Amino acid sequence: MAIDNPLPRLAVLIDADNASARIADGLFEEIARIGEASVRRIYGDFSSTRSKAWTDVLAKHAIIPHQQFAYTAGKNASDITLVIDAMDLLYTGRFQGFCLVSSDSDFTRLASRIREQGVDVFGFGEQKTPESFRQACRRFIYTENLLPGAAADSSDSGSDGSSATLQPPSAAVPLIRRVLAEMESGDGWFHLGAVGTQLVNRYPDFDPRSYGFRKLSDLVRKTGAYEVKQGPGSSIIMRPTAKSGAASGGKGPAKSTTKREQPARSGGQ
Repeated sequence: MAIDNPLPRLAVLIDADNASARIADGLFEEIARIGEASVRRIYGDFSSTRSKAWTDVLAKHAIIPHQQFAYTAGKNASDITLVIDAMDLLYTGRFQGFCLVSSDSDFTRLASRIREQGVDVFGFGEQKTPESFRQACRRFIYTENLLPGAAADSSDSGSDGSSATLQPPSAAVPLIRRVLAEMESGDGWFHLGAVGTQLVNRYPDFDPRSYGFRKLSDLVRKTGAYEVKQGPGSSIIMRPTAKSGAASGGKGPAKSTTKREQPARSGGQ
């Protein structure tokens, strides 16, 4: 039976030298929310200590390994092989997206080139990943958020002992403020879903889990700078609180700043 709306077909390419095998389960759970991982390949020297751990999870996730021996110190044949395969897959025209799993900025140009072709790139790397690579992706997910137990419960601000370096909720306020300033609102309320979309569009690495929350709504509430409530249907809406409204509001109805003209007085003073 044909599927009317098939999931986007994705090519998952993993740089074993710059990604921990501990993220494997969380990685493919996250990718499953984006689309179908039709191609799953991993590149590295699996005789090395760092990459060898991946051999224990290859079968579980149906990952095809590409062994590259390090014949010369300082030269990474794995990166070159990954790039060649990525371009070969790109030109087949069969994929709607690529998942590049690495913290290496050397893949920045590859991500840019794929996007120039009109294909989405989803990056996965550690928080130390250079900004150039993060910004080259449509969306960038920190692998610290994919570790077991990394995301705190929605009522917890992140005291879960995970290795991720969590940011305070207040750090998200300037990002949300900039996004709201570019959105239109007739009554001062904004749909949370639309705000979330704009946040990711402007900041590819934005993720509520980086602040210790699974849901954007919980993060927004915790900042204390926004009011959040149930909107029409199943939607959730938000607006700046009265305290922060002047600085955080979007493009609402223009208020007249013209002083009311005083009637002319008759007679002398």
